[in-house]
Amino acid sequence: MTLRAKRLFKRWLPLGFLAFALLVLLGNRWVINSTDSYIHDNIGLLPENRVGIVLGTSPYVRGGGRSADFAGRIEAAVKLFEAGKIRHIIVSGANPDATYNEPRRMWQELVKAGVPQDALTMDFAGFRTFDSVARAKRVFGLERFTLITQKYHTYRAVFLARKMEVPAVAYIAPGTKNRHPVREVFARVKAILDLFVLRTEPRFVGEPERLPGDEPDEELLAAGRPAPR
Repeated sequence: MTLRAKRLFKRWLPLGFLAFALLVLLGNRWVINSTDSYIHDNIGLLPENRVGIVLGTSPYVRGGGRSADFAGRIEAAVKLFEAGKIRHIIVSGANPDATYNEPRRMWQELVKAGVPQDALTMDFAGFRTFDSVARAKRVFGLERFTLITQKYHTYRAVFLARKMEVPAVAYIAPGTKNRHPVREVFARVKAILDLFVLRTEPRFVGEPERLPGDEPDEELLAAGRPAPR
């Protein structure tokens, strides 16, 4: 690198960093401010939806301890189901190999907590939040749903759903106190890029699926789409 190039680099590096930081800040404010009114911690104020989606996370933390976030999402889903705020639950998460299966573990814990098996559906292709939300609409045909996860995660999940034209709401699950991972700050920016710049598609879409209890609609089935609900 020439002396001139080094000088230009030193001059523009701080400006580039400042511009990047500003974009991250503005992106996060957009995601949070545009979704805050759809996120609830008061079950009495939460709108009823037929389907709730529990977003996947590891059952364990580093070191092997039980994850408070995982336990909190299960607790919240059971609470909403018992209160009649949701009547069916999709557990959506990663399933990369035989040793790690988020939907299966969530299903097991919900059944253990008393949720009937016929009120549960596993989505094994929820590799990330974008995929879980997109598949809820495109595979399961949902026109609205309730997202269940920790507060820091609800903003991005609801933002993705509403920008996909699904009027989703979210219920805040208990979890690790004051947790707000740094990666979530950048994940919100990535969500904006996925939606408006990269035009990202879910890793796996597959064929439309009907949830238990859905009535078939012959016209929609002929078109290869499940009946909306």
